[in-house]
Amino acid sequence: MNSLQKMQLMYILPNLFTAASAFLGVISVISSIQGNYTKAIIYVVLSLVLDGLDGRVARLTKTTSKFGVEFDSLADLVAFGVAPAILFYIVIGVQFGKFGALIAAMFVVFGAIRLARFNVTTGTYEPNVFIGLPIPTAAIVSVLWIGVYLDYEILQGFEWFYVLLQSVLAVLMVSNIRYPSFKKMNLKQTHVMRILVVLVVAFSMLYLYPFESATIVMSVYTLYGIIRAAIMFSKNSKKKESE
Repeated sequence: MNSLQKMQLMYILPNLFTAASAFLGVISVISSIQGNYTKAIIYVVLSLVLDGLDGRVARLTKTTSKFGVEFDSLADLVAFGVAPAILFYIVIGVQFGKFGALIAAMFVVFGAIRLARFNVTTGTYEPNVFIGLPIPTAAIVSVLWIGVYLDYEILQGFEWFYVLLQSVLAVLMVSNIRYPSFKKMNLKQTHVMRILVVLVVAFSMLYLYPFESATIVMSVYTLYGIIRAAIMFSKNSKKKESE
């Protein structure tokens, strides 16, 4: 294999991960329609793994391209926009008629806006934050909470909470709330031992209670941005009053 063929293969590899992510998104939709909700959730989670791999592979092989960025966004819209929205509508939204359909559609549309804004603003703000909740995070929070709903009968009757949650996730995606990004972590500047301890505890909980632990972790991440924004707003308001 000559160097040209190797280069072509390196360009194909990250896009292959992206294609696989989109494929799993479609399979998740089909699983939701067939009533295989657990499989639908698993496929969205697997899409998240592949979505993380495609970008890292592209950066490692130095094969990032405009085509790859656009393709990744389209794949994300399927896997993290359409798939969670369909699952939400079939499990929860259908009970609310047209309003449930509206919430599901809003999640997809706001997700598309989030992706478009990300593409045109990348590089204009610090790389260690996201402006607005990332669509993969919104998708994972949505499907995990639906999984909890299906597993725990005690949540039957709290469907309104899920409609509110789906609406909040949609709005957070197009908000200006900042969320930490772990893509640019510099381990030399962090407390490695503390991180190691936290990771050991986290993986232990995931081993014992995988579904519940993942739901809590992702929910805490989502709430962090809201709480941080509220604190900053309060501080700025007090500062203006004092001036």
